[in-house]
Amino acid sequence: MNIGQAAKKSGLSAKMIRYYESIDLISPAGRSANGYRHYGEEDLHRLAFIKRSRDMGFSLEEVSRLLTLWQDRHRASADVKSLAGAHIDALNQKIAELVGLRDTLQELVDTCQGDDRPDCPILKDLESGGCCS
Repeated sequence: MNIGQAAKKSGLSAKMIRYYESIDLISPAGRSANGYRHYGEEDLHRLAFIKRSRDMGFSLEEVSRLLTLWQDRHRASADVKSLAGAHIDALNQKIAELVGLRDTLQELVDTCQGDDRPDCPILKDLESGGCCS
């Protein structure tokens, strides 16, 4: 199948498939006589693995490591678990940061009168939190 068909089946854009090829996340596709990329079922399986990994928030570097582990039939599952555990730790850190941001913004929204006056605690906070105070 050509890149457009592979993109449709994998849920990735043709541009992303080309990018993954350019950074060696996937092997260069074979070429047909007319020069078009040609993808097989194994390529689709790998693209699906990459897409699912990216959907779970793994970085490209982590996806590369996961692909290496996936292809290594002698891998230790402890290595995969360690990588996934580290990713969970990073996700928990981001979640904590987002919760803090949400709570701060909620406090500001709660103190804003939301009327016709120009006073706005939200803008005042944004102004005072800069690097140049």
